[in-house]
Amino acid sequence: MEPPFLFLIPFLFSFYALFTSSMAANTIAVNQTITDGQTIVSPQQSFELGFFSPTTTTHNRYLGIWYKRLATDTVAWVANRETPIANKSGELTLHPNGVLVLRDSTTNRTIWSSGSTRTSPNPIAQLLDSGNLMVLDQEGGNDDPEDYIWQSFDQPGNTYLPGIKFGRNLQKGVVTNFTSWKTDDDPSEGEHMVYMDFNGLPQIYQNKGDVIHMRLGSWNGLSHTGMPTLKPNPIFTFEQVSNDREIYYKFELINSSNLIKMMLTTNGDLVRLNWVNRSQEWSLFSTPEVDKCSQYAVCGPYASCNTEQFPVCGCLKGFVPKNPQQWDAADWTSGCRWEIPLDCGVGEGFRRYPLMKLPDTRKSWFDRKMSLEQCRIKCKNECNCSAYSALDILVNIGCILWYDVDELIDIRSFPNIGQDIYIRMTAVELEKDKKTSSGNKKAKIIVISIMVGSTVLLGLLVLMIIRKRKEKRQERHDPVAKDKEESQIYESRKDNLHDLPLFSLSTLFKATDNFSDSNKIGEGGFGPVYKGFLEDGREIAVKRLSESSTQGVDEFKNEVLFISKLQHRNLVKILGCCIEGQEKTLVYEYMPNKGLDLFLFQEDKRKTLNWTQRFHIINGIARGLLYLHQDSRLRIIHRDLKASNILLDHEMNPKISDFGMARSFRGNDTETKTKRVVGTYGYMSPEYAGNGIFSVKSDVFSFGVLVLEIVSGKKSRGFFHMTHNDNLLGHAWRLYNEGNILELVEASLIESNCTFEMLRSIHVGLLCVQNNPDDRPTMSTVIMMMSSDGPLPEPKQPGFYIENGKFQPGNSSSMQTQESNGDITITVLEPR
Repeated sequence: MEPPFLFLIPFLFSFYALFTSSMAANTIAVNQTITDGQTIVSPQQSFELGFFSPTTTTHNRYLGIWYKRLATDTVAWVANRETPIANKSGELTLHPNGVLVLRDSTTNRTIWSSGSTRTSPNPIAQLLDSGNLMVLDQEGGNDDPEDYIWQSFDQPGNTYLPGIKFGRNLQKGVVTNFTSWKTDDDPSEGEHMVYMDFNGLPQIYQNKGDVIHMRLGSWNGLSHTGMPTLKPNPIFTFEQVSNDREIYYKFELINSSNLIKMMLTTNGDLVRLNWVNRSQEWSLFSTPEVDKCSQYAVCGPYASCNTEQFPVCGCLKGFVPKNPQQWDAADWTSGCRWEIPLDCGVGEGFRRYPLMKLPDTRKSWFDRKMSLEQCRIKCKNECNCSAYSALDILVNIGCILWYDVDELIDIRSFPNIGQDIYIRMTAVELEKDKKTSSGNKKAKIIVISIMVGSTVLLGLLVLMIIRKRKEKRQERHDPVAKDKEESQIYESRKDNLHDLPLFSLSTLFKATDNFSDSNKIGEGGFGPVYKGFLEDGREIAVKRLSESSTQGVDEFKNEVLFISKLQHRNLVKILGCCIEGQEKTLVYEYMPNKGLDLFLFQEDKRKTLNWTQRFHIINGIARGLLYLHQDSRLRIIHRDLKASNILLDHEMNPKISDFGMARSFRGNDTETKTKRVVGTYGYMSPEYAGNGIFSVKSDVFSFGVLVLEIVSGKKSRGFFHMTHNDNLLGHAWRLYNEGNILELVEASLIESNCTFEMLRSIHVGLLCVQNNPDDRPTMSTVIMMMSSDGPLPEPKQPGFYIENGKFQPGNSSSMQTQESNGDITITVLEPR
């Protein structure tokens, strides 16, 4: 008779099998088979392996890996790209030799196999949370990440996940490329491919079919020369490694909770995507520079492409078109040639061409240990060496040489972010450079002499003004003058109109067609503004003080005083004024693009303002404020910095305008207090609106608000969000704390490849709007932070923001003072 417990054995085995299967859900054991409908899940459920159909329009089945936990159903890898299974009869098995085999069970035909670099007596397949499917030797301990039998990361498709080594493993003989899908429902290889070429100095190309479409360039220690806008950022790190074992580029996430991937689309767009939890979709994070100049060799040899010029192609200095007729017809493919041919004669040397994308390096020679001077000497001593450059600009070492057998091709200008190249020139050409340099030195001497003389004359004028200011003025009934601080500043304004050119009223009537409505271009607190033409052809803007103006004679004189004394490219230039009877007008240089507010807040214009222009505007405003706060003769606080007071010239250069509310400090003063608070809600700092205290940090707060408006395209006042009641500052603060700050960026800008600049601008903006003035940076620090790649301090809670419909001043005492102190009034001057 059998023991009574024997009938339990089959159930125990079944339970054990189920238990071990659940404990090892991320592994495939030897001879284990995964059929259509079964899946393998990574330990943290980040990725899943199984069978799928790309779309509902096809019944073809593929073995693949896709995101599971967050970005569900997003396919990251496909095994049988070229050989789909027509039904659900696919089976994946790990064979004892360590090879994964996919077969069609109905036909017993092998569809795909992994292959291996070596065999193993005890293999196991594992799906990792990186999305990598690996075949490992169980007895090897798996301590060495490179000690694997096979991995899917060596055979990527159209998706480049963090951790994939894109390049070549010299020991294993593995070369990694990326190819697009043919269509959205067909993952077979499309016509677009991104690959690393290892001839000469390794560099990255993108092909369309057999034709090079774009060259991302070689690695220079910081980035690839064709992708200089990719900079260190708080989201991911990136590097290129080159040694005797392998040459590869890869990126890694700093915070694994973020989801970032690169993808080569069916249209050939190489994009970096970020998963946004709030919207449950992939958002464009960055893409390489894609414009006319990104097309491979569009300008031919010895020519440079520059999108800021027209036409975009131009011969390098010292070169002329090889075929002038074709060149004049905008066919630049034949390129240029040396204007004076090289002959290896005495005196030949090198001309420096700064800020360039380095030429194609497929036939170049390089040495990673040479200094730049050793590089120059080597090239100089070899007559057929036509150019040289540094290999690694991060540590300033290494040498690349180009020879005349390989024409310098696919060069473009990258202002502010390119790399220097030195090209061989004849003695005659170099002599031209010497003469130009000598002329420049003479010009500098003349300019310095003029500046010294002007400074002396200016000093004499200042002494005369100081003497006049000492004269006792008559008592005025102006209530502003009763405030001691305002009274002292008013005294400094008096009798300074003689420093500014005076226009007759008849001249301005003629220039503006009698101030006709057809010439009216705006109106603000001061009065209407008209466009006009002087007899010499100059365009002018005439600001006319109206009888109903909320700003009076005091503000008029204030603006004349300050703006006539200030000279900076980012401050609007005043040409003169007119005072005849009751008529008071100010005459400015005309700004054809009017105010920044029109471009930020008008639907038809907002999309025309790209990120490059916005970043240029942010930096221009910062430089203008730095001049006011630090570099001008008086420390000036603008007090009414806002989008409508930033004017744009024909090149979209920003000019700070409207100095009617400006105040100056004397000596080492840094802040003061007033009972007459002026400005615009949404831009005023808490300490100013609440207690009347203003300083340079008040302008910094307004600048921070402006930055957030420029990045988001949203007004600070009147901002509305469908899921909460935060204002713009509160919304930005919320997104920053959630790690979703990119959602603040205007949607039309996301397609650019300048995400690092956007993130940094928002971060700096939040630093500027911190509640405590002492926490806010100075404008000199702002400019340094905007132009560098270094780490930034963490911002603290902003002042004056609304969260969940409740006002959050950050400092409640300031608001109590504002509400209880009856002698404080807020004069809000609405935008022009």
